[in-house]
Amino acid sequence: MPNAVVHTRIKRVTAAGVTDTEDILAAEEPLEIRLEHGPTHNRRQQNVAVTMRTPGQDEELATGFLFTEGIIPGAAAVKQVILTETPGGSLATVLLREQIVPFLDKSQRHFQATAACGMCGKSSIENIHTGVNVSQSARRTPGQWISQLPERLRAQQALFRHTGGLHAAALVDDTGQILLLREDIGRHNAVDKIIGAALAQQLPLQQSLLLLSGRAGFELIQKAAMAGIPIIAAIGAPSSMAVKMAAEWNITLIGFLKEDRYNQYT
Repeated sequence: MPNAVVHTRIKRVTAAGVTDTEDILAAEEPLEIRLEHGPTHNRRQQNVAVTMRTPGQDEELATGFLFTEGIIPGAAAVKQVILTETPGGSLATVLLREQIVPFLDKSQRHFQATAACGMCGKSSIENIHTGVNVSQSARRTPGQWISQLPERLRAQQALFRHTGGLHAAALVDDTGQILLLREDIGRHNAVDKIIGAALAQQLPLQQSLLLLSGRAGFELIQKAAMAGIPIIAAIGAPSSMAVKMAAEWNITLIGFLKEDRYNQYT
C-alpha cells in the first residue's frame, strides 16, 4: 500500500549497548470522509467523519464505513469516490447517485475518531446502534480448517511483519481459504476496508467468515451484522457487549482462536 509505512531513525538499546539504526513504523494519518448527494442541479456536500487510518484502500474504507454505519444501502449507491490530498491529510469525497438519500441523523461524527476508537464522536448512547436488520441464520461451527486460520492470517500480514503495529481483517470462504485481507492501524478501519472491498467485488459476505487478528469489540460485531456476515473468529478476546449482540443478531462468535483450541461464545 502506498505510504502505509514510515522509516525513522532510532537508537536500539540492548544489554550489549546502543546502536543507531532504522525502524519501520505503521503510518497513521487522517482521512476525512465527505458525502456529495442530491439532484444534479442542487448537489449538497456534507462532512461525515474524520478517522485516523493507515493510508491505502481509502475508497474501500470510505464505502465500507458509510455502509456499516447505515448511511448508504450498499456499494451500488456510490457513483464515484474522489481522493484528494490536503495539507492536513486526505479527503475522500463520496459522490452518491441522484436517487440515493443518505441516512445521517444517527451516524454523523462530531469530532475526530482515533485509530483505536470505532464509536468515537457519536453524540448519544442511543446513536451507537446503526439499525441492524437480522436476516441471517446462525451458521454452524466451521470445519477443522479453522485451526489453520491463525497461521494463514499471519502468512498474509505483510505490513504487520514489517511494523508489528497493524490489525488485520480477512474474509474466509467455507473451505477455509482467505478470500481477502486488509490491514490498518485501526481494527475498525480494517473491517470497513474488507467490507468495502467485498461489496465492490460482489463477494458473498453472507457465506463468509470474518477473521480478526485481535480482540472482538461491539463495533466490529455491529459492522459484521450490517454486512450479513454470519460467523466471526477472533484471535483475541471478545467483550461482553460483543457476545451479547452476536447472540441477538444470530452471529456465531469465536474468540481466543489458536492452532489447537478456541472458545465458542454464541
